[in-house]
Amino acid sequence: MNALTIFLGVTGPWQIALVIIVVLLLFGGKKIPELMKGLGGGVKEFKNAMKDEDQKLTKKEDETKE
Repeated sequence: MNALTIFLGVTGPWQIALVIIVVLLLFGGKKIPELMKGLGGGVKEFKNAMKDEDQKLTKKEDETKE
């Protein structure tokens, strides 16, 4: 068996509920929407950066083919 699986076990509904409760206790109900907004903004920035990098690579490949 995988050592990580032995250590953590199988994630079930009770474990997920426990994590949600701990997060609520640590951050409070008002902070969670702000955290999610920040996380969403970070994901959006990451996607934009990946798209820009993809466009740069495509442009560079087109230049080398000519």
